[in-house]
Amino acid sequence: MHFSNDASGFVSIGETIPDVLLDIRYYSSFNFIGERIDGYEEPIALLTRETAEALKAVSDEAMGMGYRLKIFDAYRPQKAVDHFVRWAKDPADIRMKPYFYPNLEKKDIIPQHYIAEHSGHSRGSTVDLTLFDMAAQQDIDMGGTFDWFGEKSHPDYTCASEAQHTNRMLLQGLMLRHGFRPLDSEWWHFTLENEPWPETYFTFPVRSDFKPSGIAG
Repeated sequence: MHFSNDASGFVSIGETIPDVLLDIRYYSSFNFIGERIDGYEEPIALLTRETAEALKAVSDEAMGMGYRLKIFDAYRPQKAVDHFVRWAKDPADIRMKPYFYPNLEKKDIIPQHYIAEHSGHSRGSTVDLTLFDMAAQQDIDMGGTFDWFGEKSHPDYTCASEAQHTNRMLLQGLMLRHGFRPLDSEWWHFTLENEPWPETYFTFPVRSDFKPSGIAG
């Protein structure tokens, strides 16, 4: 493992995949901490060029089915992960507990691996997303919200309705077909199988002057 501040291999999702919707939760205060997260200086999403190319293929297929991708998070600077860890170690700050972890004691968040000192997001090839139904003009029903800490977030959650499970598998199928691997604890979380920097954790902030490298083709 090593750290890098070199953003030359990254691109902006919003610029390279114009069809996506951005709902960057860590730039806003609507997240499990309840405030903007360190390192998110603009409400944009960055990914490695290879991951963005694969995600463009997902978006194109989804658009043909009547859906748009909605992105909650992509590249996450190490500074943001450090913010998560500091928060998790502060027992007094439970302002967002009713919305994101009502059934979990805060002291258990790190031991149960909801937060760790390093995140795959910081390698730049992981994305959190859902599907937006263009006809209905709303997100499809996944039977659980982004960043919910609990079993309800598992893709194979047994108490989800048949329709909700179908929707989760629709998203998972789209991502799998284009080279992403899912996470068994979060229905929204996918990582490029052949990520370009599997041992590198990046530190530059999320902002538009990051020196993009562009998508070929």
